[in-house]
Amino acid sequence: MTFDEFSRVAHEAFQSIPEAYRRGVEGVTTVEAVETHPELPGVVTLGECLTQSFDSAWQGPETTRSRVVLYYGSFRKMAEDDPDFDWEGELWETLTHELQHHLESLADEDALGAMDYAVDESFKRERGEPFDPWYFQSGESVGEGVYRVEDEVYIERVLTAKEFERLEEIEFTWEDQSYRIPRPRELGDIHFIVVDGADPYVQVVLVRRMSWRQRLRGALRSEGHTVLESGAEARRVARNSDEMGR
Repeated sequence: MTFDEFSRVAHEAFQSIPEAYRRGVEGVTTVEAVETHPELPGVVTLGECLTQSFDSAWQGPETTRSRVVLYYGSFRKMAEDDPDFDWEGELWETLTHELQHHLESLADEDALGAMDYAVDESFKRERGEPFDPWYFQSGESVGEGVYRVEDEVYIERVLTAKEFERLEEIEFTWEDQSYRIPRPRELGDIHFIVVDGADPYVQVVLVRRMSWRQRLRGALRSEGHTVLESGAEARRVARNSDEMGR
């Protein structure tokens, strides 16, 4: 993908997001350079949310302005190392991730309100009512792609359909212990796997990696995303020869 194509897709993706989620965001800037992580040498930064707040007794879109910056050079470097690199999928995930930073700035990091929302949506799911399938992401972040909602732990795995088909088992780690569960028959768009054999109450959430166009089409369809749920028995994975001999 050329820089001009990257810029066009980025601006189209930004404009496709509902205005309510873009309030206070001045737009998207694309930069040709590679941006490296400030603390992790060798790791590139795909995007940033640059936010400026103005003095006010009330913080909101009128007093908080942000601009999302996407680094084309960083995307290109990742694509060079990965022949299956999904430009549009990574762009969408980076853009929405940075917009989430803006929304958190508006909310002044209202973690309690976010947790209340996650708990409410979890109850809706338990009662068989329509629910936001992304509710777990509003819980407490306890690791990369790991969220806690009260006494429940959600471990997110993002997979393409091809990556899913190649797997026989799904491995995850919780509290320094590795586990494996059988791969379910279907991926769906979001698949909650209730895990038995891991402590505490753990769910592995499989998320199908989609381009921003696919996500937008899914959001506009009346039936929304395909959300599945299944159960699986986890088995512990030995980490060293001593543990294997026990």
